[in-house]
Amino acid sequence: MSTLNPIVSVLLDPVGIVPALFASIVIGSAAAILAWRQRPEPGATPLVAMLVGQSWWSICILFKLQAATVDEKTLWMQLGWIGVVTIPVAWVLFAFEYTGRDRYLRSRYVISLCLIPAGTVLLAMTINYHDLMYIRALGVGPNGVMRFEQGGTWYWVIAGYTYLLGMVGGVPLIRLLASDAGAFRGQSAALLVALVVPWLTNGLFLAGMLPTSGLDPTPVAFSVSGFLYLNAITRFRLLGTSPAPNRRAREILFDRMQEGAVVVDRNDYVVDLNEGCIRMLGVDPAEVLGEPASEVIPGYDRLPEDGMLDEHLTVGDDGGGHPYDVAVTGVRDVRDRTIGRVITFHDVAKHLRQQQRLEVLNRLLRHNIRTETNLIYGYADQFEDGEGAEMVKQRALRIEEIARKGREAIELFETKSGERDSLSLTTLLERTIADVREAHPEVAITFDRPDEDTTVAGMLAPVFTNAIENAAEHHEGEDPNVWVDARRVDRHAIVEITDDGPGIDEYELDVLDRGTETSLRHGSGMGLWIIKWGMEMIGGSVRFASRDPIGTVVTLEVPIRSERRE
Repeated sequence: MSTLNPIVSVLLDPVGIVPALFASIVIGSAAAILAWRQRPEPGATPLVAMLVGQSWWSICILFKLQAATVDEKTLWMQLGWIGVVTIPVAWVLFAFEYTGRDRYLRSRYVISLCLIPAGTVLLAMTINYHDLMYIRALGVGPNGVMRFEQGGTWYWVIAGYTYLLGMVGGVPLIRLLASDAGAFRGQSAALLVALVVPWLTNGLFLAGMLPTSGLDPTPVAFSVSGFLYLNAITRFRLLGTSPAPNRRAREILFDRMQEGAVVVDRNDYVVDLNEGCIRMLGVDPAEVLGEPASEVIPGYDRLPEDGMLDEHLTVGDDGGGHPYDVAVTGVRDVRDRTIGRVITFHDVAKHLRQQQRLEVLNRLLRHNIRTETNLIYGYADQFEDGEGAEMVKQRALRIEEIARKGREAIELFETKSGERDSLSLTTLLERTIADVREAHPEVAITFDRPDEDTTVAGMLAPVFTNAIENAAEHHEGEDPNVWVDARRVDRHAIVEITDDGPGIDEYELDVLDRGTETSLRHGSGMGLWIIKWGMEMIGGSVRFASRDPIGTVVTLEVPIRSERRE
């Protein structure tokens, strides 16, 4: 402290104190103007109030030093208390709003925070009638300061209240020091240092450890905090990049997510649940919070410690219950200890109804339509007109082909990308090419195998089948050819299927690009749709291009998997 005392003595000397106070006022006013221009950004208005309070305190001390009479000095000392009590209240309001805790900024909370400061200002303006703020006046010191003996009861009340609000506002900012965003770390560090410097200065003054001759040096320290506020606004984009939405966004995601969610602690008691779960369970939050989860969640004992429940969980009675997929996610602290779990419920009633419809449709396509087309094909031989009979047979085979494509599409929809095994790309293509060669022996299919074999999703089988089959069957030439080339590029396998046929009609590709069909604009079959849907389901892509001079090139970009199970 011996090194610090000479510096403080110089700053608080009648000659040095005035420039120091002017610097504090100028820097604080500049920061307040910048903050004012950022309104209505979160925290801007309370920050302006805090900076104005700091500048006002410095202004009052400056006028108090220049006042000629004791009464004038006392008046400016009394008016200075307005700035003194504004600073801590504005600080805590800024910290709450800046960090997204704006629910604490409701009128009743703000009024409650202001009760003690308002009482302090009233007592300061009436010090001649009580000794709650100061014990007695000591007169004017050598530096022109009106000195009072501190120690009144209310003086220590407001001092403690000021430090309490400082700590309350500092807690949410300390948490930002661990943020992944560098801007937030820089902002919080600057704000915390700007808080500590004047608070520490004031603490040393109250402890009598600074040679101030009765002059509170805190306003002088505001020049340092004002500089830090300016730095935070200009360098770290304080009020321009705000963490305020983070907390509110997390609350919205939890409270308003479509899925029901319940949070339980490590002792299996309900500690939180969102609106979706309240509707699902039909409960009153006030009645279930803090209750055992087994009494709130049906079938709770069947849930795993972590992961998905193997079966659907029905919530409600047998007549009106809904099936749910249930997932359990552990909540861990910084030491990787499980402190609770989040249980989410996904309503699968609509999915199960859709699956049931697909199963019925699949049965119709697999059995009913095939039976009827076989009958048509058989009775066609009884026609006297041979040409007409042949036409009927071709249409019957066409109907059966459409039904087969429909079954493939349904099976594709019923398969999730992770349900089928990973297979060798080369093996999958060889099997597909063999099947197409058997169905179209007149087509010459050339397969250029990849230099490095890779593994891909097994559900690609109908995609490859339709792509190669489409190239083989839509060919009217005498010497049809199809070339299949496969290679690896980074984390993808590229499969190119080229033919020398008439090409795909632009109308067909336009319908495919639009992603939907209408009664006026529709494709001629299911094959291209199966290719498109299958590639979308595995996260791949498909491109169609013309081949020079004739033909089509279909390029499939397929994600590579890390393991294979054949």
